[in-house]
Amino acid sequence: MLHPSYADLIQVVNSEVEEGEDPVVTSRYSIVMATSKRARQIIAGDDELVDGRGKKPLSVAVEELNQGMIKILNEENTENADCAENSEAEVSEASGTEEMSQPETAE
Repeated sequence: MLHPSYADLIQVVNSEVEEGEDPVVTSRYSIVMATSKRARQIIAGDDELVDGRGKKPLSVAVEELNQGMIKILNEENTENADCAENSEAEVSEASGTEEMSQPETAE
């Protein structure tokens, strides 16, 4: 069994959506696609945002999403976001395209 559950992850992703707005994610498919894209970024050498020692990249990606360290943005948000320095991954969904980004970190 996946911990956290898909329902928990969907709730975390949609937690910042204001009342009356459409939720960012409505299906498990979106969660699967977002975490798989993030896992591929980690495999390609992107820094992990959580302690991933001894964990597989997909487990790290799920933990990052669950802790709110990465966000799934819908098309409207990606047009307004300045993502030049953020690491991103596009997430295809049957109803459109979503994008995932990491918050900027001060170094």
